Amino acid sequence: MDRLITQPLQVGHPWPMGAHFDGHGVNFAVFSSHAQSMELCLFDADGQHELARLPLPCHTVDVWHGYLPGAQPGLVYGLRAHGPWRPDHGHRFDASKLLLDPYAREIVGHFDWRNEHFTPDRDFPRYKRGHDNAALALKGRVTHDQFDWADDRPPCITLTDTVLYECHVKGFSKLNPQLPAELRGSYAGLAHPASISHLRGLGITAVSLLPVQYSLSEEHLTKQGLSNYWGYNTLGFFCLNPHLASATNARAARDEFRTMVRALHTAGLEVILDVVYNHTAEADESGPTLSFRGLDNVSYYRLPPDNPSRYENYSGCGNTLNLRHPKVLQMVMDSLRYWVKDMHVDGFRFDLAPVLGRTDTGFSAQAAFFVAMAQDPVLSRVKMIAEPWDTGPGGYQVGGFPRGWLEWNDKFRDCMRSFWVQSAAAGDAMPSGCTRGNFAMRLCGSSDLFRERRRAPAKSVNYVVSHDGFTLLDLVSYNQRHNEANLEDNRDGHNNNLSFNCGEEGPSDDPVVREFRARLQRVLLANTLLAQGTPMLCAGDEVGHTQHGNNNPYCQDNASTWIDWSASDPDLLAFSQHVVSLRHQLLPFANRWYNGVADGNGLYDVSWRNSDGSVLQGDSWHQPNVHTLACLIGKPGRSSTPLLLLFNAGAASATFVLPNGHWHALLDSSHHRGQSEQQGTGGMSVQVAAHSLMLLRQSNRDNRDIGPDRQ
Repeated sequence: MDRLITQPLQVGHPWPMGAHFDGHGVNFAVFSSHAQSMELCLFDADGQHELARLPLPCHTVDVWHGYLPGAQPGLVYGLRAHGPWRPDHGHRFDASKLLLDPYAREIVGHFDWRNEHFTPDRDFPRYKRGHDNAALALKGRVTHDQFDWADDRPPCITLTDTVLYECHVKGFSKLNPQLPAELRGSYAGLAHPASISHLRGLGITAVSLLPVQYSLSEEHLTKQGLSNYWGYNTLGFFCLNPHLASATNARAARDEFRTMVRALHTAGLEVILDVVYNHTAEADESGPTLSFRGLDNVSYYRLPPDNPSRYENYSGCGNTLNLRHPKVLQMVMDSLRYWVKDMHVDGFRFDLAPVLGRTDTGFSAQAAFFVAMAQDPVLSRVKMIAEPWDTGPGGYQVGGFPRGWLEWNDKFRDCMRSFWVQSAAAGDAMPSGCTRGNFAMRLCGSSDLFRERRRAPAKSVNYVVSHDGFTLLDLVSYNQRHNEANLEDNRDGHNNNLSFNCGEEGPSDDPVVREFRARLQRVLLANTLLAQGTPMLCAGDEVGHTQHGNNNPYCQDNASTWIDWSASDPDLLAFSQHVVSLRHQLLPFANRWYNGVADGNGLYDVSWRNSDGSVLQGDSWHQPNVHTLACLIGKPGRSSTPLLLLFNAGAASATFVLPNGHWHALLDSSHHRGQSEQQGTGGMSVQVAAHSLMLLRQSNRDNRDIGPDRQ
């Protein structure tokens, strides 16, 4: 080290970005368009003592770079950027602040919220304090990983076959008694045979993991003894969150993550990462100077043109990354490629994704980010899922993303909650705006959102519950949110949940209430899984997980968010497995748009009926307070014979007249495990219980039995 710190840096190269070992030394490259000079700071192995400051000798097209011969992996480093302190012009340079390399693959240190991290005086924001934070700052460590992927191959599950399972790495296995204690709540815990057995038994095809990139807990949370459990506050876009590993060092943590991916791939399961490229952990103008702000605030963040001392806050978290800038866009693209090429993940779910497509005039599906993704030879082949809204003007963009993208469909969520849950709460009255026409539209891929843009039905990610809100059990157990544990006086979280407590708020010993809740959970699961589109389940909903009414538990890293496997509902799990299996076997709706037209034999691709068998048409679609409808699928995705879905959201059982042919039930959601022996022939009646659906298949296909007069 003595030799390293006494020699000047060589010129090196402006690429690749970050710190890269070439076998003989390390090249450093960092972007800053407005810095006047840049220093590389070297530290001891623990990152406690600053040993040297070496000026980066070259500045090539806004990239500062230099080469340190003889440097090895394991070297701990940081950066200091010199430039103007002019917040009124957007510049916030402060060389007293050690800055984290945005491309760091490994982050050294533990972050504490100390005044030394803040450049403005917290009592006098216009003034610069200049307190050195090097001893406390997070640093990067040079890495040079080699991992034996053996014969790992991506499962490459088609969208038609995809069933997403959204889960938190820690929350999934932390309380699972089938795992060794030391592996619970970790990447290794998710890769454990007991975990994989559950996932495969359920029938899902992809785990969609809440953020695993390096993130910080907000200052106000740490002061209250809480933490950002969900992880939507990223600082290191190339760095794994080591706190989700059972391993005790960062290199071992990366290998543990890779081992998890390899094990899931071997089991035929894809790995989707939830990523947050809309903001960083540096917060607003009162936040700390940790990396991006100190390197080039004007370039990395979106600033109001009329007041560049502030930040455009389309994320709701204080700042917004500026993907209009080529180097910021490059950083995001490089980060995504890193997770695909080095970590072998299969796709991404983009948090607050409209931020990625915001131009100077608003959101555009032709924005530079989308163009870059579409032409990228690596990223264009993975799954890309948008959360299609942010908090800025024009931020609601459901259906507005480019072809190739999937989108979370909250219109499906709200419609299904209204049709099943709110109608149950209202008795015989259907909620305003929740008509059979709206229900059918959401059931069949939301053609109003996707079809006109030449996007397939599978682009709609259908869900009723996600991490962000009530669990499925809580949706039918609470009328109001109960977020007191978040210490915000129960003001946070969604207020309009379209939930219903089924007669008693919270846990109940009343068997009538419990059965009511169980029936609603089953019908919501079945409706989500059988609908046209890509279904998504939230981890734990298949076993009756509760968060005790907290619909915003982002800061609850405790047993309230961890799945309690000891309290799991075996009937609900068996029901979920049965319905997922039926989806895979039959694919009730193919991944194509239906037109409601008949073929030469008079067989309609899809037709809709009233419970008495008459054709559903005209004003009947919008008739209020009608809780029943039937969907006859003449050309299902995989069944060689027609399928029939019967829906009854009413408070009493309903009689349905069967179409021509012989029919037998494959699923009855009113039964605890979904089994049914009901059958009948055309003209006969079947009973569909209150708040339930039934799926039937025609035993012997005879196209002449379903003629034009019976559409």
